[in-house]
Amino acid sequence: MAQKKLDLAALTGFLDKCEGFEKIFKEKMVVQELGDGKCIAELKVDKSFLNPLGGLHGGVSATLVDCISTYALMSQTGVPGVSVDIHLTYLKGARLDDVVVVEGRVEKVGKTLAFVEAEIKHKATGEVLVKGLHTKFVAA
Repeated sequence: MAQKKLDLAALTGFLDKCEGFEKIFKEKMVVQELGDGKCIAELKVDKSFLNPLGGLHGGVSATLVDCISTYALMSQTGVPGVSVDIHLTYLKGARLDDVVVVEGRVEKVGKTLAFVEAEIKHKATGEVLVKGLHTKFVAA
């Protein structure tokens, strides 16, 4: 049975009702583009996203990569899949009040696995801060 692909309206409705872990982005993240295996969102780094040293917390970055890459996958396949592996490379940090852009894109979907990538970039400079690779189990 074919799944309904995720679109921007459906994602907005999901985030509005979200009471789980993703609710941390409900009011702070703006999804700008979603469709055809791609998702782009922006987030302003506020105090709740900082580590003790004043930079964007690595766990927040990991959650952004997980969520945005999953939304990209759902926009192509309609299924979120289950994470098998997620790998992040932290290249540079973001600080309080920086705006970051998160871009997720589907690289390949096979019979059982999907390979999705995401990057977190500094909006003002365009520098890549975090590179993420996400593998998801997608078979029924």
